[in-house]
Amino acid sequence: MEVKSKKASESLIQMTELVLPNDTNVFGNLMGGRLMYWMDIAAALSAQKHANAPVVTASVDNISFEAPIKLGNAVYIHAKVTRAFTSSMEVHMEVWGEDLKNQHKYKSNEAYYTFVALNAEGKAAPVPQLTPETEKEQRLYEGAIRRRQLRLILGGKMKPNDAAELKALFVNQS
Repeated sequence: MEVKSKKASESLIQMTELVLPNDTNVFGNLMGGRLMYWMDIAAALSAQKHANAPVVTASVDNISFEAPIKLGNAVYIHAKVTRAFTSSMEVHMEVWGEDLKNQHKYKSNEAYYTFVALNAEGKAAPVPQLTPETEKEQRLYEGAIRRRQLRLILGGKMKPNDAAELKALFVNQS
């Protein structure tokens, strides 16, 4: 079966949550674990839209917490597939908080999650390739191969010498 290409924009998920007392720590800030849970849901939905199949989380990396989100604030999670490999996909997320009273919106977090599509037998399934359309999508698409190689090296699944894209950043090829 031939797997066709899909646009990055087709995988966009926009999720909104409200920070309630049960979501916060003693400082009145959204707990990081709760945010990561919401991010995993948004990223899984994005990957599933791209793959047209059930997906499982393979890795979570590069989560940066830039600004706390307070009790009563809104949380906006934007998730989009940045690149598809054979059966896996990288999903980039941006998280924004909004102080609804003052209508002040601010960037809170950014992260990359990796998902694997599964067939009915629970085995890895091929996914459509990804076609970036915007300049930002193209940048994320090009960087995804290096991020993937780094994940594989750190996970012990690739030798550093085999990471050609990463090596090219540091070694003069002339």
